[in-house]
Amino acid sequence: MKNKIIPQLTILLTMFVLCSAAPPAHARTILKSICRLKGQEENTLQGLGIVVGLKGTGDGSSFLPTLRSLEKVMKVMGEPLGRKSIDEIKDTKNVALVTVTATIPASGARQGDKIDCVVSSIGSAKSLSGGRLFLTALVGPDRTNPRIYAFAEGPITLDDPSITNSGRVFEGCRLEEDFFNAFIKDRKITLVLDKNHADFQVAQDIAELINSQLSVQTGGAPLARAMNQVNIEVFIPPQYRDDPVLFVSQVLNLPILEPQTAPRVVINERAGSIVISGDVEIGAAVVSHKNIVVETGNAGNARPFVPVNSADPSAPKLKALVETLNALHVATPDVIEIIKGLDRNGRLHAQLIIE
Repeated sequence: MKNKIIPQLTILLTMFVLCSAAPPAHARTILKSICRLKGQEENTLQGLGIVVGLKGTGDGSSFLPTLRSLEKVMKVMGEPLGRKSIDEIKDTKNVALVTVTATIPASGARQGDKIDCVVSSIGSAKSLSGGRLFLTALVGPDRTNPRIYAFAEGPITLDDPSITNSGRVFEGCRLEEDFFNAFIKDRKITLVLDKNHADFQVAQDIAELINSQLSVQTGGAPLARAMNQVNIEVFIPPQYRDDPVLFVSQVLNLPILEPQTAPRVVINERAGSIVISGDVEIGAAVVSHKNIVVETGNAGNARPFVPVNSADPSAPKLKALVETLNALHVATPDVIEIIKGLDRNGRLHAQLIIE
């Protein structure tokens, strides 16, 4: 019996898309939507603690660090063990050694404030469900000069029942120090662009905006200077030295056209999403994937075709290509592979980000 030969289905697409004759209407935003003040960052406190009250799901005798930590706790509590201290507590199964972390918000916090803390097992404990965090000291990130900033304790709640070796103590961390995040240095503030808007042109545009709107308060002398693609330094005028918050609020609420950063294509393969910023262009190429042949631009085709718009064959758009593939019911994983192929071949004129 002869094998049947099924010819491969070939779809030839040539994408020619013009930009609209009218310039796009750019949305406006305010500076605090795309940048923050230097000094206004989150702080992380951390410590090593013990969870007690577990229902036989603790570390047990197989994890010696837990037994040694329990021995130290009992000594501090006035109940030191005998010579064979480890042997006396080796059958303990309701205790687990954990890391404890708490995040101080960028806006700071005051002594006595209570915030959530996260507890994670580092031993062989099967579950922290039903346990209670024993009083634990939390220190800052500077290990050369450790300093206690807070104490944490309380019942543990599992955020996700399927993840039993990590949980949360709601408002279980009580601060022992004030956290005031300074944002002024040498009579100036520094604006920090977020990573998705970091760009030399955007930084320069922000500096020019501040100078055009606020330098009248200094007789025309410039206040702002872009240091690089991320940081913009802004001097505080003399009349605001005693009230810098008012000046900062004016700066952060200045309206600006939506920043035009470098084109990007963000792909989340797990979710199957493709996000294309602006009019991302693609170069001339022929991509063959499974039963699809995609031709973009003047790639030297030899077959008849009907172009979508032949007025500007030198600047085909990725958006048009993706829309056409979707109209042909091409699976999202195949579309993603085609975009990757364009990028590997140097035909994707944008930054490709794979999440």
